[in-house]
Amino acid sequence: MSLDLFTLIPIVISLAGILSGLVVLGGWLAAKHYRGLTHFFLLTTALTSLSGFFFPFQGFTPAYAVGGISVVLLAIAAYAFYGRKLAGRWQAVYLITAATALYLNFFVLVAQLFAKTPALKALAPTQAEPAFGITQGLVLLGFAILGARAVRKFQRG
Repeated sequence: MSLDLFTLIPIVISLAGILSGLVVLGGWLAAKHYRGLTHFFLLTTALTSLSGFFFPFQGFTPAYAVGGISVVLLAIAAYAFYGRKLAGRWQAVYLITAATALYLNFFVLVAQLFAKTPALKALAPTQAEPAFGITQGLVLLGFAILGARAVRKFQRG
């Protein structure tokens, strides 16, 4: 398999994970669990994270750290969802870990957009510029707010 095709497959899976995750997150904000879509979200997000370990890179990269953290979060989320069936505090554990895994997937999307989109690359060619940091900070803040709202919604309802 060519490297281009090997790269395209995880991109498609990642986008499916992000889109399904955003719909699942919307459900959480309405105090609903979309079970079928949740299965798809957890699977595609796990495949996205795991596929990153098979690229031919030399040495440890930040992508490995993000992927490793995501895999751990997804394992906890899956245990809370499937093993503990969201009973008691496991619902909050699930919401927090799944939302954080979704955020990490989105974090990578933003980083890739800054790396591959000419207009964004011009704003932050090394991704150490304020435009990149501010964007990532806003994404983090947005996911933190939405995740906290989801947890509160389920605690009340």
